Amino acid sequence: MATAPSTIHVEILRQSTPDAAAVTERFAIPYRPNMNITSLLGEIALNPITADGAPTTPITYDSNCLEEICGSCAMLINGRARMACSTLVDTLIKEHPDKPISLAPLSKFPVVRDLAVDRAVLFQNLKVVKAWVPIDGTYDLGPGPRQFPQTQEARYPLSNCISCTICMEVCPQFSEDTNFVGAATIAQARLFNMDPAGSVLKEDRLRALAGEGGIQECGYAQNCVEACPKQLPLTEAISITGREVLLQQVKDLFTR
Repeated sequence: MATAPSTIHVEILRQSTPDAAAVTERFAIPYRPNMNITSLLGEIALNPITADGAPTTPITYDSNCLEEICGSCAMLINGRARMACSTLVDTLIKEHPDKPISLAPLSKFPVVRDLAVDRAVLFQNLKVVKAWVPIDGTYDLGPGPRQFPQTQEARYPLSNCISCTICMEVCPQFSEDTNFVGAATIAQARLFNMDPAGSVLKEDRLRALAGEGGIQECGYAQNCVEACPKQLPLTEAISITGREVLLQQVKDLFTR
């Protein structure tokens, strides 16, 4: 392995308000082994001085769990959508030893400030497909219906979704033109359709996915499954759900 540099050079695309022009600021951070991007941003916050010696403000970004569970810290790192908490500086230096590390906000979501974006569209889409288990009242309903181990094993990978929206960022079909709901929403619809209690809303979810921006917008580029930090079986969920949406449409056609 090449000798580690004494200084880490970072370029960050910044935007002070949603309507402000984007500018690039450069920083020089003393190297420490085993740093991730979150700790790199923390170093800038401790000493917000650009590489030119000009004082600036700490970088705004979303972060919470620091262990790839909350999904908050997704951003573009060297042009790729990744999690800041699990992306190691040493890995980036090894990939591109002669280039600075570049950080930018996700490109398909409205910028709030700097690297923080508004990902409300995902949660709006989850509401559209009723991605929850319906519970009638707040009283004790007793134990839920039992699940076969095979069902539990099939559902578990989909339950690992962290709502990072990386699958939506890398999807060529996700845009304002298509209003495509994205792989995460489809996968969660699949998750709750497989739940013995949640399946009561299965037909509603399938009808929602047959509407505008639904599963028919998917071009099966498979970028989502390649980029997913939790390695969810997204294309499998999309394929199975697509077939179920088609069957539901046929059923509705003959039962009106």
